[in-house]
Amino acid sequence: MLTTRSVPDGDKVAYWNDWVNRTLGPMTVTPRGDGPFDARIVTDRLGYLQVSTMEADAERVSRAPALTAHSSEALVAFGVQVSGTATFVQDGRRAEVGEGDLVVCDRSRPYSFDYPQRFTTHIFQLPHHVLGVSTGDIQQATGHAISTRDGFGAVLLPFLATLATSTDACPPTVADRLAGNVVDLFATLLAERALPGLPDTDTARSHLVLRIREHISRNLGNPELSPESIARTHRISIRYLHRLFENEGITVGRFIQKRRLEECGRELARRGRTAPTMSAVAQRWGFVNPAHFSRAFRAAYGVSPREWHTLRTADNDARRSLAGTPTPSPTVAWRPGAGLPLSEG
Repeated sequence: MLTTRSVPDGDKVAYWNDWVNRTLGPMTVTPRGDGPFDARIVTDRLGYLQVSTMEADAERVSRAPALTAHSSEALVAFGVQVSGTATFVQDGRRAEVGEGDLVVCDRSRPYSFDYPQRFTTHIFQLPHHVLGVSTGDIQQATGHAISTRDGFGAVLLPFLATLATSTDACPPTVADRLAGNVVDLFATLLAERALPGLPDTDTARSHLVLRIREHISRNLGNPELSPESIARTHRISIRYLHRLFENEGITVGRFIQKRRLEECGRELARRGRTAPTMSAVAQRWGFVNPAHFSRAFRAAYGVSPREWHTLRTADNDARRSLAGTPTPSPTVAWRPGAGLPLSEG
């Protein structure tokens, strides 16, 4: 904890500027009152997450364009206004921040906070890259006051308030895991802000899962399709991607493999008596290694790809002879096998 109370009055402002710059990055702090300036900041860390609580007299905090060049790392800060009010300006937007409101501030770009009276705020600062979201998604959230009185914010606020006052009680292993969970929550908040017109988090999450499933179906033939590439494309963290699929009853990697095997099975069932090249079918749907494809197919359906082709061809011939007309290819039945090999993603 750092405080100005033991510092001579004439040195308080310089002392405060120095320590705030060390703690939160390059900025300029200008007190708004004429009397002795009183302020304190308490800072702790949870892995890569820095948690600070700042209490100070009326002041203006700003970061001019010239100061952005002094940052060695792109940082994003999530602030919760505990008491007092603020006017927050960033990216050409101006927000009036009240008690309980949350703001998102990109520390790599100019901004300003005006606090007209004494205030307290919790600040959660972390590297941009760990969020797994684009700069554009962050820019959609900056310059706004996000209410925590309803929706996802109402769930997030009590958790952040508790976290800000109890970080010193966490052993390192718990701190690292807790930091990851906080990042997931912030990434969810940014994803929700990036999906306009969605009234609640459940709807936003369902919409995002649908988009991801459609993306997977469109890119099954790409051998580079993976949880990492999906998270990158949708500008979310890998951790959050896996969290989204917890309610789907299957991991992301297994879902990709399941869809690839389904398409391979459909193609093999549609072929005529001339047996297709198994490796060609496998590669067309994203399997690089034919041996891996064969093992995965047998684990899922109980027969090899070639046996599947033979059985489906015979079945189709029997149906045609009975009906006298061509029939659609049979629907592939998925048989959840234990221990599916997942080296292909």
